[in-house]
Amino acid sequence: MEQAQFLIIHKDDNVMIALMDLKKGQIVNQVELKDDVLKGHKIALKDIALGEDIIKYGFPIGHATNSILKGEHVHVHNLSTNLSDVLDYSYEPQFEKYEVKHKNRDVYVYRRANGEVGIRNELWIVPTVGCIVGQTKQLADLFMREVNPGPEFDGIHLFGHQFGCSQMGDDHENTKETLQNISKHPNAGAVLILGLGCENNQVKAFRESYGEYDPNRVKFLVMQEVEDELEAGLEVLKSLYEAMKDDKRVKADIQELRIGLKCGGSDGLSGITANPLLGKLSDYITYHGGTTVLTEVPEMFGAEKILMRRAKNEAVFNKTVHLINDFKAYYKSNNQVIYDNPSPGNKNGGISTLEDKSLGCTQKAGLSIVCDVLNQTDRLKTKGLNLISAPGNDLVSVTTLGMSGCQLVLFSTGRGTPFGGFIPTIKVSTNSEIYKKKPNWIDFNAGSLTEGLDMDTVLEQFIDFIVEVVNGKKTRNEMNHFREIGIFKTGVIL
Repeated sequence: MEQAQFLIIHKDDNVMIALMDLKKGQIVNQVELKDDVLKGHKIALKDIALGEDIIKYGFPIGHATNSILKGEHVHVHNLSTNLSDVLDYSYEPQFEKYEVKHKNRDVYVYRRANGEVGIRNELWIVPTVGCIVGQTKQLADLFMREVNPGPEFDGIHLFGHQFGCSQMGDDHENTKETLQNISKHPNAGAVLILGLGCENNQVKAFRESYGEYDPNRVKFLVMQEVEDELEAGLEVLKSLYEAMKDDKRVKADIQELRIGLKCGGSDGLSGITANPLLGKLSDYITYHGGTTVLTEVPEMFGAEKILMRRAKNEAVFNKTVHLINDFKAYYKSNNQVIYDNPSPGNKNGGISTLEDKSLGCTQKAGLSIVCDVLNQTDRLKTKGLNLISAPGNDLVSVTTLGMSGCQLVLFSTGRGTPFGGFIPTIKVSTNSEIYKKKPNWIDFNAGSLTEGLDMDTVLEQFIDFIVEVVNGKKTRNEMNHFREIGIFKTGVIL
């Protein structure tokens, strides 16, 4: 099937999107192009006056900064944001109907004693402070040399970071809560929490505020309190392994899944291919009783009303308002403009303003009702679509999704990234070019949606792939041993 040259996303749009590189003088959709236009970029469908809104996805993505002729390239040179400051909102619920054609699926998971469900059976080392990351690596290597793990063991992993000392107030608490939540994740069959002994993030206080835990599955060690930290650490790891080694996968329903939704390195096709696919997947999961979580609050700016009108009730609406305005206040408190978000890579891919990016990003939420809104270190408690506070930064936002309880993250990308979080991170390409160019980075290609495959077919393939990953198939980040965490920080370092 011949590839389409363009796409008009919504009937009210005054721009179309190039689905391939196009040349000046070409006739596309009965429009003669006034400029060369790269794939993913916008073309004026009509003459647009100075100050007139540019409409994409049926919503304004900014206004024209000069007169634009029909057929001209529309981008940062002639388009600017409409965003400005903190806004007032009113609750005007509008729930959208949608159809889920795809049947429920069984998955095979590890059911933990506290009722939570993991999709991996891993042994983790969580350092309380950044200066001992080297010892955690030594311990993990020593364990693998000394122990011959069985078939139900998915590896030993450590999560390095630079914090845990020289922090005060909110930053100190946030580091502690982040590491606590990571160590409680059900993808870990057992966890060693390793401290140095003189850091701010003391193991004693960490344990006292930790909550209930199984002492056979979670153990603490302070290196300054033992003569040989490697010998002592190895003995602890061996005992943890004994507690988890016989865990088996059991049959479960897809409603047990909690899936994070994320994008990075977006391009002009992100809101056309991969993000709508993630939205369809989110609707599928929540329809069958599962949970999805959307974050990257700055990439909701300009599209927040779409989410607010789908709030389950006024209490959830008010939480959403606070989510948006609190993040804008954070920007202002640091003397930063609210609307300057698209990166150079985003702009090269065809995204012109924050509204342009946000309207594409929020496609990942599908059409489901927003059931709850969480602070950054909260853990999930409500099934359905949730929102959680985190920035757009890949490391911090994926860490936030993971520590909330998501067993995996779906990560759409138009530019490509090797990144992976501390949980399986499925990279979904927005275009086929990056999928073919970076097969060692990308897990699934949504670019086929511009090449003749319909959404229902691609969604069925995507569900199949996710079920395989849940059942044990390794993602690219797992194969490459790329597992990173990022801890949110706002204050000073001593």
